[in-house]
Amino acid sequence: MPLLQEEEGGEEAALSSATEALTAFAPQFEAAHWTGLRRKLGFFTDAEGDKALAEDLLQRMAVNRADFTLTFRRLCQAAAGPEHDRPVRALFAMPSSYDEWAAGWRRRLQQESASAEDRASLMRQANPVFIPRNHLVEAALKAAVERQDFKPFAELLDVVTHPFEDKPDRESFTLPARAEERVEHTFCGT
Repeated sequence: MPLLQEEEGGEEAALSSATEALTAFAPQFEAAHWTGLRRKLGFFTDAEGDKALAEDLLQRMAVNRADFTLTFRRLCQAAAGPEHDRPVRALFAMPSSYDEWAAGWRRRLQQESASAEDRASLMRQANPVFIPRNHLVEAALKAAVERQDFKPFAELLDVVTHPFEDKPDRESFTLPARAEERVEHTFCGT
């Protein structure tokens, strides 16, 4: 507020400016969030029920402990047809939960006029293969600090610098942490 007071010409003007900015944030965030989800699901257009379909998937992923990054990336292949569902289904504790959702998703995909190739491209650009998973960051930091070994850092940097590029030889970087690899405490800046 002190910085805004200097720029805006007083406390009242600064408060008004800050309130206006904060009020505008929620709808802008919601629009950006929805645009991203739409792309992740392979939708080029908005249709009634899309947000409910997206929220339903997110809820099912949470309940079934399905890894979010892997689920969305594997949907890129599943969009081609049910014969490509196996890798996505395997992420769900109860695969039937995915099946129920996927039936509605496929009906919705049929409403789109985009080609399968265009859809796959859209989805691959919105769903990264690689993210900086906490256990991988922790392992790279530990190797660098404790052993002066920067190879794990270089490998992690390589994959997260190009998160949307498939690298079959780097599949281990796509996997969530095993129980013994879970990082319980993270630190700002890592």
